[in-house]
Amino acid sequence: FGAVEIDGGPWCSFKNPDSGREIVVKDVIADAFLQQILLRPAEYDVIATLNLNGDYISDALAAQVGGIGIAPGANLSDTVAMFEATHGTAPKYAGKDQVNPGSLILSAEMMLRHMGWTEAADLIVKGMSGAIQAKTVTYDLERLMDGATLLSCSGFGAAVVDNM
Repeated sequence: FGAVEIDGGPWCSFKNPDSGREIVVKDVIADAFLQQILLRPAEYDVIATLNLNGDYISDALAAQVGGIGIAPGANLSDTVAMFEATHGTAPKYAGKDQVNPGSLILSAEMMLRHMGWTEAADLIVKGMSGAIQAKTVTYDLERLMDGATLLSCSGFGAAVVDNM
């Protein structure tokens, strides 16, 4: 694909034909990458990986910002986009009004932004930021914050709306 090895490989670089900016491809094995992404996340913009390793990587990165309860997810192609929570269904919590809805809320924010509805997306970010900054959060974040107020799932949703 016309890339040039960097220092004898395995990394390589090439120019983006549209922007002229350099793109660096860092080919690494998953265990080494997990360490690198946690210690030096600013060195990475796009991660291309297989599904299983991608699950491990995304869960590890989500833990850095509060856990999978708040991490949004998107699957994008050139023509189709699908947005979802990064966590599973967690059947043991069904009907308990307990879990953090942040992953779904932020996935919806990304969908709105993808559609060009930036004003609506910005309101969601404002609401989420305000609720978290006020320390009005669900159990997963409450246990990590001093002086936080524990809210239910629906209570957190209301706090997000109140902070929009």
